[in-house]
Amino acid sequence: MERAVYRTSGFLVLAVMIGFGLLGVAVVLGDTGGSAYGVEPWMVGVVVGYVVVVALAVTGFTVVNPNEAQVVQFFGRYLGSIRSAGLHWTWPLTARRRVTLRVRNFETDRLKVADADGNPVEIAAVVVWRVVDSAQAVFSVDDHVEYVAVQAEAAVRHLATSYPYEAHDSSRASLRDSDVVAEELTEELRERVELAGVEVLESRVTHLAYAPEIAHAMLARQQASAIVAARFRIVEGAVGMVSNALERLRDEHVIDLDEERKAQMVANLLVVLCGDRAAQPVVNTGSLYS
Repeated sequence: MERAVYRTSGFLVLAVMIGFGLLGVAVVLGDTGGSAYGVEPWMVGVVVGYVVVVALAVTGFTVVNPNEAQVVQFFGRYLGSIRSAGLHWTWPLTARRRVTLRVRNFETDRLKVADADGNPVEIAAVVVWRVVDSAQAVFSVDDHVEYVAVQAEAAVRHLATSYPYEAHDSSRASLRDSDVVAEELTEELRERVELAGVEVLESRVTHLAYAPEIAHAMLARQQASAIVAARFRIVEGAVGMVSNALERLRDEHVIDLDEERKAQMVANLLVVLCGDRAAQPVVNTGSLYS
């Protein structure tokens, strides 16, 4: 798990190093009377020691950019992470690895899988994610970016096999129900990538279609289903219109029809209302011969 490492302001440490350097120069020049001659052995030791200390201290400086973390290790041991942006100074002789905390997105390739009904479909999704635990992202997996990509494709494949492309009844969800599919995909991805210290913010299906080899047949089936549904709605409306017409003729005493003529009228109205073409009226003018 991620933890904070000891750090202090890099500008403060830099100011201290410069101050001690100037103080040492003043002391050395004061003892030698401002001349380069008459250098004592202790002076050489002070200079060498200062150079060594400075060389070690310089290795502790690090710069952290906004929305970035640096994982600090000391000869293989994890010491902690730095998240604050700016110039910092931490333990010298440590190795530091940058991990971006920015929001990133990944779009899977178009995967060909079989849906819950066994029909081959093409599906792709986009995943929006970010690192929330830099230590887990570095040490739990070999490459957290590749890990997210592989797990995203695995989750999309599993999701596609759990739902049909389109539901044949309203009680069953399908891949075309974008909100339901996106929510389940996001939850599954969160569980899969939690090990790598990654948080999935959102995921959406960006491409969904039947595979080319069955696309034409499925399109014909969809067209047939649409035609049947439209015909059913037309017949349902026509029956209501005919029933309303008969009731008004009876209530307003416009004409009295026997059962045979009612049946003929119903048949004619249904033909007119349910037909694909406009009605061709036939005017009965009576017989030409008396």
